[in-house]
Amino acid sequence: MSEPSKPRSSTFLIGGGWGTPVVYEPFLRAAGGSARSAPRIACVIVDEGEGDGDRQFARYDAVLRAAADCTPVPSLVPIGGRFDLDAVSDVDGLLVCGGLTPAYQDAFADCLDLLPGLLAERRVPYAGFSAGAALAARSAVVGGWLLDGVPVCPEDTAEDLEEIAVRPGLGLAPFAVDAHAAQWGTLPRLIAAVGRHRLPHGVALDENTLVEVAADGRAHVSGPGRAHSVRPAADGGVLVRSYGAGESFLAH
Repeated sequence: MSEPSKPRSSTFLIGGGWGTPVVYEPFLRAAGGSARSAPRIACVIVDEGEGDGDRQFARYDAVLRAAADCTPVPSLVPIGGRFDLDAVSDVDGLLVCGGLTPAYQDAFADCLDLLPGLLAERRVPYAGFSAGAALAARSAVVGGWLLDGVPVCPEDTAEDLEEIAVRPGLGLAPFAVDAHAAQWGTLPRLIAAVGRHRLPHGVALDENTLVEVAADGRAHVSGPGRAHSVRPAADGGVLVRSYGAGESFLAH
């Protein structure tokens, strides 16, 4: 008797970086496609104008095609605009890309409650890159570099915000997410957010690092970097544990 197949992952979180196409491979396998065509991947990009959206799409188009046979499809949202749910009507996977995280949260504000159900109904996996990874959380850490006026991470990582901000997200990941952890020094921001906003769990991702949120309730790590899990401690502090490729941890 053959063993039952494992439940398919539907949420993939990438901590930024451009050098490792392999981190996209699990998402593209989940997207599948048909026997006659490569999977169509909607790439959602908040377009800041003056050709920025087209330039950003070209980068994602190249890295996705380097990872697997697929057909990336641009879905550009003008800065201040709203994401159109029709973008997922004829695709096999949804990639929400990187950029100004508060702008992405604003772009999805009208469909935060609708998109997860639509993706589940159509069996479309979600991948988030940097800003898109942060947006996947129920409580999205969208930026900031100060906690009560005290710096906790570099100002260059603030996403045009001052105080650390946590806003509603999609709820596709059961933990808050920050990206570029080792490269930009954002782990302290996530630690501060978990403590101040009483978040039950947060994960800071290094660049070129993937976390798959699997149906078995675990988060699986791959890529050359690490995922840093942050949980509240009984004494009012936090517990931080880092995981590398091939390791997993409880997502909840």
